[in-house]
Amino acid sequence: MTRGSLAARTIVLLCVAQLVAFAIAWLVSLGIGLGGAGSPNGFLASTAELAATRARNQVLASLTVNRDGEVRIEPTSDLREEMRRTPGMRFAAVHTNSRSPVPGSSPELAAMIQPLIALDPTHVHFLGPGDQRGLRTGMLEPQWTRFGRMHIAISGTAFQWSDLWDEGLESLRWTYPYLVTAMVMSVVAAWLAVRWGLAPLRAVAAEAAGIDMDSLHQRLSLDGVSAEIEPLVAAVNGALERLDAGVARQRRFTANAAHELRTPVTILGARLDAPEEPSFKTDLRRDHRRIRNIVEQLLATARLGERQARLAEPVDLCALARAMIADAALLAVRSRRRIALDAPDAPVLVRGNRGALESVVANLVDNALRAEPEGGAVLVRVGADKTLAVVDHGCGVASGDREALFEPFWRKSEATPGTGLGLAIAKEVMDSHDGRIAVTDTPGGGATFTIAFPGPPASSKSRQRERA
Repeated sequence: MTRGSLAARTIVLLCVAQLVAFAIAWLVSLGIGLGGAGSPNGFLASTAELAATRARNQVLASLTVNRDGEVRIEPTSDLREEMRRTPGMRFAAVHTNSRSPVPGSSPELAAMIQPLIALDPTHVHFLGPGDQRGLRTGMLEPQWTRFGRMHIAISGTAFQWSDLWDEGLESLRWTYPYLVTAMVMSVVAAWLAVRWGLAPLRAVAAEAAGIDMDSLHQRLSLDGVSAEIEPLVAAVNGALERLDAGVARQRRFTANAAHELRTPVTILGARLDAPEEPSFKTDLRRDHRRIRNIVEQLLATARLGERQARLAEPVDLCALARAMIADAALLAVRSRRRIALDAPDAPVLVRGNRGALESVVANLVDNALRAEPEGGAVLVRVGADKTLAVVDHGCGVASGDREALFEPFWRKSEATPGTGLGLAIAKEVMDSHDGRIAVTDTPGGGATFTIAFPGPPASSKSRQRERA
């Protein structure tokens, strides 16, 4: 797409606006003149005056020379048609120097204007023969013709709409030097004004050009910026702030990933130095699983960040909860805990990526089973308002830890099992679904993790509780 210049666009629009304003002002002046018809000070007594320009041009086109070399008026077809349409029309052409009328002129009209020619006027509006008092139709003005300088007089003309165009061109012929001068001055003034007005924007652009990945903390200055440009600069500063925060998170993520991988790799190296240990293979498999889990979680986070996952397939939260509970049932039994489901009879449909949502629910259920005391029950509750809550009755989450809980690799202490990526990925998944995840206290003790999706609540009938 071709980029246009703001200065050029402003200048073009200004010139167009001036031409339109000139045309409107001319039409308004005609209206004002017609509004003062009959007034001795009115510059336009009637619309018939507007026809004088057209009639004059018809008379000029009718000037010719006969065989004797005498100049005369031989009406053209246009002039004859006008004479037929307006029987009261009169016209005359008089030589300026000799003041003799050209044959074919109206004798009455020629005799009327001959005394005026001695004054050599630029143009005169007058009452022609048969004009009503105050409604003048006559016009006299000198013209250079191919036969020398003459004064052309017209009276008794009748208006037609094309006369507006002829009169407009005639007005432009007299005013174009002033109009062209005004437009040239306006172009120069507009160019200087745009250059001066956009100087703060050019300064801001120079500042922005100096910002790179190592200087994202910098912000564009608002000093001297006009009110029209300030929202743009503020929006760019907001984008820089978000980009700076995102890059900082990415750098922390990379550093934490390296830290998390270093520990199992170091342990793995130590084990390889003692292959004779009886548990060597078992330990290697455990280390392998730990490294694989970290890598898979890192890849899941990267895919969500790149928006590679499809997020528009319909997912039934009730069916999803049942499937995750079934997967975790054996682990719950072995750890002497139970899982309960509280869900509506009707499906609760949301839009999203089933695999990603399964990982969220599976992670929340796994964390809840770790936190739930032996003999207790973890409750998975699906709401008709498109929410899913996982409730445990363990130690709960301190209020001061709830913000950091969803940060990548955050753990309460080094003794806390896991990599600290599960809840961070869960938050990433919910953010990508325009949803939210939150933790609250369970009444009586424990933590309740709730995920919520946007949109109107689904219809529901009754709730049922299943136990596994």
